[in-house]
Amino acid sequence: MRSLRAFFLSRLLREKVLLVLFIALGALTWASNYSKRASRDWRAVRAVTAELAEQREWLRNRVEIEEASVRAVQDLDPSRTLDDTRLVGELNALAREHNLNFTNDTPHTERSGQFAVHTVQITLARADWNALRRFYEAIARRSPYVGIEQFALRAEPSNPANLTAALRVSSVEIVR
Repeated sequence: MRSLRAFFLSRLLREKVLLVLFIALGALTWASNYSKRASRDWRAVRAVTAELAEQREWLRNRVEIEEASVRAVQDLDPSRTLDDTRLVGELNALAREHNLNFTNDTPHTERSGQFAVHTVQITLARADWNALRRFYEAIARRSPYVGIEQFALRAEPSNPANLTAALRVSSVEIVR
């Protein structure tokens, strides 16, 4: 340490200023990098803490959730629940009934205990507002067995009277 001090004091003033500036720049770069890492780690800690709190809440309410699940199943008519194939067929029939062009993606299924939730993304292209409204109301009448999770509507650039609707529709199936 004495040799560094002697080296520094033996330099000209402009060299001392440059050395101090270089050391300050190095410290500033290190501090900036450290603050970015610390910020990223702090966000990760907060996210994990929130996730754990949510999991504790679910686990603490486990009995009530299971009881509510049993009550919900008792109110549902298993014959009216739809599997993924019946969901797509039902949506296709509704689209044809309302003269809508129907395209869909492959259905996605999530199973949990005695339930299976089937989700499909559909697109209704070049439709008028009244047909879309009637289609929406027809799906709403099938609740709680079929529901719309997401709905996006946009006008066609060439003809604003024509609308394209993108929907994510899901159905609940009671798995026996």
